[in-house]
Amino acid sequence: MRGAVAGIGIVVFAVAAFWFLTEPERVAAGQLAGGAPDLDNGRTVFFAGGCASCHATPDQPDRMLLGGGLSIASPVGRFVAPNISPDPQHGIGSWSQEDFATALLKGTSPDGRHYYPAFPYTAYRHMRPADVRDLFAFIKTLPSSDNASTGHGFPLDLALVRRGVGLWKRLNLRLPADTFASAQEPLARGRYLVEALGHCAECHSPRGVTGAVVEDRRYAGGKLADGDMAPNITPGRGGIGDWTEEDLAFFLQDGTTPDGDVTGGDMSEVIANTSQLPEADRRAIAAYLKGLPARDSD
Repeated sequence: MRGAVAGIGIVVFAVAAFWFLTEPERVAAGQLAGGAPDLDNGRTVFFAGGCASCHATPDQPDRMLLGGGLSIASPVGRFVAPNISPDPQHGIGSWSQEDFATALLKGTSPDGRHYYPAFPYTAYRHMRPADVRDLFAFIKTLPSSDNASTGHGFPLDLALVRRGVGLWKRLNLRLPADTFASAQEPLARGRYLVEALGHCAECHSPRGVTGAVVEDRRYAGGKLADGDMAPNITPGRGGIGDWTEEDLAFFLQDGTTPDGDVTGGDMSEVIANTSQLPEADRRAIAAYLKGLPARDSD
């Protein structure tokens, strides 16, 4: 009898600990930016963050119609990007600024569920509050889509598994969330654009057993879900050591490499975004990438 009671006690303690450790976080009121939004800055953040690359409905001519539907492959199954247009029923039209900030900075949905890290809040959580405010305001100016978001296509999309993402966050999101908050001067601006908004490490870095970026190989190249390799973008062997900052800034403008090739595939989507950034931002990105620690390709 004592053994059974002790066993029940252990189970109850384990469940309580799991529930406590996996509690979804929300943005505190003090983390929200006040004041009137800057729509021009919101547009810049929109393109720097690559929002249309995932959330624009595939095969439609208007990249600003964010009806979702893109299928994103992963080792655990298929994720489907949701509708984030201003539609109040199918998109985020009924969201508050707090809901939006909580999604980006905490990876938590308005109804209190963890988002899977296929949504790169791992990088967006470093965004400045004013940029979150401005991005939200800009998205609300875009056309609405009544495209209904669908569920993800993998068998483990269960409530308990999603709750368990809270443990993944505790293991892998240990850096302070304001690491890039004061980025202003050109090099720091480049860091903010690459690390926080552009989430470049998500493709260009290898991942460990938990699916998180391997920090000592950051930007040394990563295997994509379709089996292709995203290249090394450090100055190391196999990377961008022979590229000048001018080469990189020009590449980010029109996708042309120093030897005259034009990029394709997923990177063409990136260029569609970076080509819309101010020239100063493309140059800041180039300066930051050229200053990364040199890591040789595997």
